Amino acid sequence: MLVDSFAAPLFATNCWVIAPKAGSECVVIDPGMPDVSHTLEELLKKHSLKPVAVIATHGHLDHTFSIQPIADGYSIPAYIHSIDRTALAHPERIHGPEFIATYCDIDFVEPKDVRELRNDEVVELIGMKFRAIHAPGHTAGSLMFEVDDEILVSGDVLFAGSIGRTDLPSGSASAMEQTLRKKILPMSDHLRVLPGHGEETTMGREKKSNPYLTALKGRY
Repeated sequence: MLVDSFAAPLFATNCWVIAPKAGSECVVIDPGMPDVSHTLEELLKKHSLKPVAVIATHGHLDHTFSIQPIADGYSIPAYIHSIDRTALAHPERIHGPEFIATYCDIDFVEPKDVRELRNDEVVELIGMKFRAIHAPGHTAGSLMFEVDDEILVSGDVLFAGSIGRTDLPSGSASAMEQTLRKKILPMSDHLRVLPGHGEETTMGREKKSNPYLTALKGRY
């Protein structure tokens, strides 16, 4: 499996590219801001990859800003949870006031082909199975993706040593706790975790050292 990434200039959001191997089709996850189409193009050329889908782990602009130009530019579908889909064209609904004021002059539109995902739905792409895991807390429609029992794309749910914030519109601390307890802790230790920000990690490492997970393990 080929996994590569780059951090978008604003908010250092990880854009992940997953493929079976060099010279094959690939999936793009969370292309950030500003428009990272050119950076993505360079990465694709480096590995001779052809994108067939773009996926958003949730609706925040630092993960979705470049979805429309990339999806429509390559004529590929965009995937997002049904709850967060509205944020593609109306990001102000799940962002704080300072963020909204900065980008209020931009006319956001959906890609031409948007496909909604729900919990436990499996999408087969590039010869791999991407299982969508609804993981509310950071946003109401946050998703994680387990890929072929090898990788967990965790978005802004789980980071190396931390978790995503819950204080923005549609975020919920109680929902995040339920996600961590019911969705994260039961996962296999061997999973390679690709987060929305920061360095990659493993599920086993996070269960041992992430304070948010160790605290929950001590309580239940």
